[in-house]
Amino acid sequence: MKEYTAQVFSEEKFSLGESPFYDSRTKAISWVDIPKGIIYTETIDGKKDSFCLGQAIGSAIPAEKEGSYILAATDGLYLLEKGNATLIKSLKEFYKAYQRSNDAKADSLGRLWFGSSVDDDIHEASGNLFLLDGKNVIYKEANTKISNGMAWRGDNKKFYFSDTLQHAVFSYDIDLSSAKISNKKVLFTPTEGNGLTDGMCIDREDNLWVAMWGGSRIEKRSGKDGSLLATVHVDAKNVTSCCFIGEELDTLFITTSGKGLTGEHDGCLFTCKVDALGKECDYVKL
Repeated sequence: MKEYTAQVFSEEKFSLGESPFYDSRTKAISWVDIPKGIIYTETIDGKKDSFCLGQAIGSAIPAEKEGSYILAATDGLYLLEKGNATLIKSLKEFYKAYQRSNDAKADSLGRLWFGSSVDDDIHEASGNLFLLDGKNVIYKEANTKISNGMAWRGDNKKFYFSDTLQHAVFSYDIDLSSAKISNKKVLFTPTEGNGLTDGMCIDREDNLWVAMWGGSRIEKRSGKDGSLLATVHVDAKNVTSCCFIGEELDTLFITTSGKGLTGEHDGCLFTCKVDALGKECDYVKL
């Protein structure tokens, strides 16, 4: 089994770093610090920018117009464009008062898939997986715990979904045109006591790269049978997500959480060049 060791990309620490994306059009990496409600961007040449929404941001997904993002936040979905955020869809009727958006991604047709989760340490974990199709919000998977990583197989016939507190990454058959998912199966479950599945991305060979919360690593898993193919060791306890970056899309960009932790690199960002090629991210079309 192949093993890698991630390198620290930035010594800056984030409370809950999440939702990494690489926009090949602008050559910008983006990520969020969920509780601070900030999206950060950094280009290959080192130009940095940030925007604070004033509420928790679960995810920030590149949108169709270059340099714009959809922010999946606490009370709704926002379009961030040229430094201004505009509410495009209120989610108050879909979320309980103690819930917020969590992971989100666009499919190849530009529709936004997004999950919800609890935003405190008081209430029992709960949420749902949703789809924004045009102006309509559609329930895709009810009664999730913590909706996390999402990915689609290259032929768009399989959908993968990580639910952290159901302790599994699931696979579904999907009809892309109708967005119907069916035939839910457990692709794999993490080793007990060795971390929980969090965010993930997929490579061109349809293998998943899954962040392990509490496990200090990324696992490369077969999209066919869930078998473990490689491990990326990360010098941070709570690894939250990853994406492929760079001209060749052969390097993982990794986010972590530093909340409540005192390790030297807990909450830092990491990179790791791997023997795999990623796919360009899909953009939300409004």
